[in-house]
Amino acid sequence: MNMLTDEEKSWIDSLWGKLDQKLSRASISAYDKIPYTTVDGVYDDVKKDGIIRWTNGFWPGLMWLMYVGTGKDCYKKTARHAEELLDEAFKTPQMLHHDVGFMWHISSGVNYRLTKDKCAESRNYLAAQLLAARYNPECGFICAWNGKDMCGWTIVDSMMNLPLLYWASEEYGDPRYRKIAEKHADWVIKKHLREDGSLYHIVCSDPDTGEFIEYRPGGGYDVNGSWSRGHGWALYGFTLSYIHTKEIRYLETAEKIATYVAAELEKNGMLPVVDFKAPEKPCDSTAGAILACGFIELAKATENYKYLNTALKLIKVLEENFCDWSEEEQSVLQHGVESYFPEERQKGHHIIYGDYYFAEAVYKLKGFEPLFW
Repeated sequence: MNMLTDEEKSWIDSLWGKLDQKLSRASISAYDKIPYTTVDGVYDDVKKDGIIRWTNGFWPGLMWLMYVGTGKDCYKKTARHAEELLDEAFKTPQMLHHDVGFMWHISSGVNYRLTKDKCAESRNYLAAQLLAARYNPECGFICAWNGKDMCGWTIVDSMMNLPLLYWASEEYGDPRYRKIAEKHADWVIKKHLREDGSLYHIVCSDPDTGEFIEYRPGGGYDVNGSWSRGHGWALYGFTLSYIHTKEIRYLETAEKIATYVAAELEKNGMLPVVDFKAPEKPCDSTAGAILACGFIELAKATENYKYLNTALKLIKVLEENFCDWSEEEQSVLQHGVESYFPEERQKGHHIIYGDYYFAEAVYKLKGFEPLFW
């Protein structure tokens, strides 16, 4: 990235080298796994008991990131094998959810864009169909989860799944997918975004009329909290919606969220606490990594250094406080927190999307392309 100083470039080169050293070993030892976390330093495997988990695309996505940046065949082999393992999830499509973008767009979608592999294209196309099928045309939103009691629920995480629909629209020349994505993004602005730039995580509405029913706390402290990872999904997601559509309202929304988040981060010494408004301040390293990626893309879109500076501060804090570069631990980023409650989760642990977004932030700062989303 042209805005980096020579010292910053040297630091980023060092981080990339350490990522490659650790993850190239993991790509071989964890070849036949789909990891979620590590147990005693070793990646677990959820392919048998958790194949429909929303997090399952981050391992092959991480492998593709490292392949683009290094050209090493070990990453490509592991990424492709993980995609094949993930095919099992398509056998129970009724169990899948709005997070199919997380599962396939950064795995098979990237494979197809890089190699034009037809099987990868089919996987990503099917995922796009599944996501589009969740759209409620009467109300204008994409339903998050399954079940008659949740068919009117929307969550802010959804913003990171919309690039799958933008891809389908661009790839096949069909505006329907883009229109669904835009309608849903507009819904999130209207229903989830607060005046100060913070966001509600879960909004429950009547699926017949779209009438508001209630808020739910989700990953944060309570319904009025500000869950940091949700703000990462939104900041990055609205920036991506702007990149794909050039609609200025999405850029303005991303900047509004960025202003709020940056101010909250500064209050805590740039440590990404789980919920900005909670009385207790446990940290979630994964939120910091996601936010860093969003700030980097926002800096590119606006050519504004202040966003890049925030991202650099976040990466430095994450490296100094949460990275494990030892050979005894297969993963890199530690102390990810899934949600504020239950309290035992606040002690943190490795979560695969933490490594993915940390690596993606370094990948971006190295200047690599393509944009995985």
